[in-house]
Amino acid sequence: MRILLVEDDVLLGDGLRTGLAQAGCTVDWVRDGVAADTALLAEHYAAVVLDWGLPRRDGLSLIRGLRQRRNATPVLMLTARDALEDRISGLDAGADDYLVKPVAIAELAARLRALVRRSAGRSEPVYRHGILALDPAKRRTTLGDKPLELSTREFDLLALLIAQPERPVSREQIENALYGWGEEVESNAIEVHVHHLRKKLGSDWIKTLRGVGYLLDPSKAQDKAP
Repeated sequence: MRILLVEDDVLLGDGLRTGLAQAGCTVDWVRDGVAADTALLAEHYAAVVLDWGLPRRDGLSLIRGLRQRRNATPVLMLTARDALEDRISGLDAGADDYLVKPVAIAELAARLRALVRRSAGRSEPVYRHGILALDPAKRRTTLGDKPLELSTREFDLLALLIAQPERPVSREQIENALYGWGEEVESNAIEVHVHHLRKKLGSDWIKTLRGVGYLLDPSKAQDKAP
């Protein structure tokens, strides 16, 4: 999942970006509120990790502006402000979760997965489509009782498809979710990832809808493990 990290402390921001990347996230990092607002207007993110005290525009103002535009991107406030009234203010302004620094990367990543899961209308931590199961926390995929060895991109693409299997995912949406700023995307990269996934899942698992995108075969949702 692609995350926008908004943190002005260079040392902390670098550590958070590295830790979240190791947890499987694609991370774009900005250091002030105006840059964050510009990024949110231009890109789609699975979630935002947002500091409160930022240069040029504070985090609370940023959230209010986001919600006024009816942008429902999940926001996790990560701040040193630990007073009860601050937590209440952050949540009432539109934040979906609130963590006080310092924070363990494992907990931050778990909370982000929960936010993204809820925003997609899911409660189960493991995504399933028939005999296919994908566990974002453990980054593990199984087909029936067979574990699948997937590359990072293949796993992230499959996670995107299985999160909302009834909706086709366009090439643009896939690129936006899998690649962050400064990452070069080869012209046929998405087709290559889909090709590799089909080889590992079976050629009939992923349908191509011409001019629309890709979709997990709806009929597979009815399959049961032997």
